[in-house]
Amino acid sequence: MTDKFSWIEDELRTLQEAGLRTTIRTIGSACGAWMVVDGKKVLNFCTNNYLGLANHPRLKSAAQAALEKWGAGPAAVRSIAGTLELHRELETRLAAFKEVEDALYVQSGFCANQAVIPALVGKEDIIFTDRLNHASIIDGCRLSSAEIVVYEHCDVEDAERAIKAHKGKYRRAMLITDGVFSMDGDIAPLDRLHALCEQHGIITMVDDAHGEGVVGRSGRGIVDHFRLNGKFDLEIGTLSKAFGVVGGVIAGRKLVIDWIRQKARPFLFSSAVTAADTAACLAAVELLEQGSELVDKLWENTRYFKEGMRRAGFDTGPSATPITPVMLGEASLAQQFSRKLFDGEPGLFAMPIGFPTVPQGKARIRVMISAAHSREDLDLGLEIFAKVGKELGVIS
Repeated sequence: MTDKFSWIEDELRTLQEAGLRTTIRTIGSACGAWMVVDGKKVLNFCTNNYLGLANHPRLKSAAQAALEKWGAGPAAVRSIAGTLELHRELETRLAAFKEVEDALYVQSGFCANQAVIPALVGKEDIIFTDRLNHASIIDGCRLSSAEIVVYEHCDVEDAERAIKAHKGKYRRAMLITDGVFSMDGDIAPLDRLHALCEQHGIITMVDDAHGEGVVGRSGRGIVDHFRLNGKFDLEIGTLSKAFGVVGGVIAGRKLVIDWIRQKARPFLFSSAVTAADTAACLAAVELLEQGSELVDKLWENTRYFKEGMRRAGFDTGPSATPITPVMLGEASLAQQFSRKLFDGEPGLFAMPIGFPTVPQGKARIRVMISAAHSREDLDLGLEIFAKVGKELGVIS
């Protein structure tokens, strides 16, 4: 009898030969500047723990207290019996932090994009989307059944051309962009995109997953960075990166957020986030409200590390944020480079990124700088990268 899934072996073999098969490593410690990965203590340049909050004492204490008071899980979806006082408190605090009317806390940033897009546009509508937008945006657009028009990456003129070419052919229109692009670390021209959309009456939406806690005043995000607070229609965020916990946030006008509460399927049909996670998120917001010390340290570390990499001869792409892509080209080289980083003594944890996450021929090691890194950590990281880069002929 023929194995119905024999084709999977062939496909996995093809991925392996092309250097595109993902190797999933196992973490054996809390997230920090140093971690235990696959049983080995290594320097961590891989996680999205921008501000070092994932193992912060205040967040852990808040989570422990909430666990004692509220229990392990809410045991219901938000719309039936799962909305805790903590959820509403976090939403109020996030709205105030972002200087918008309202916010909705959902299970993840991925869920947030899938919640918003189909709730606002459908078959009679159109979406203008940046070519390099995150997979969660792409999937949300597909779920909406709206016409999808891709404009070239961060190209306002191309977005305008697309908008004019489709004028009058839709009921509603939405333009969606990442704020900080997760693979290249560059920033969307949000001010110019906003002006364009205002001119043509288009709904504006930005995914700020890698901007929150990183750019803007005390990490208020990409919209704050461009001083567009309350003007951009929808801000989508995540609390799993700089905030160090888990969950997604949808922020904007109260009218729009109320509508999403009525129509968003991930919100309506998936269980609420736990009290412990919610309380930890509240603690993270409080830390950021108190000052910019951690954000300042993150940027100080970023500038130091990037300058060291450039001096060593590495190509770090167009990044304008702590995301530091070490451009290598071929996926097989990126995988080899990552293994050598990890296998050294001491080892360094930084995963390779290849197709389809990034275009063919643009594989890289993506380095994620954190406020948790000391100057000694950064110097050691630069030393390890230079050693492997010379061994593999990437730098001379």
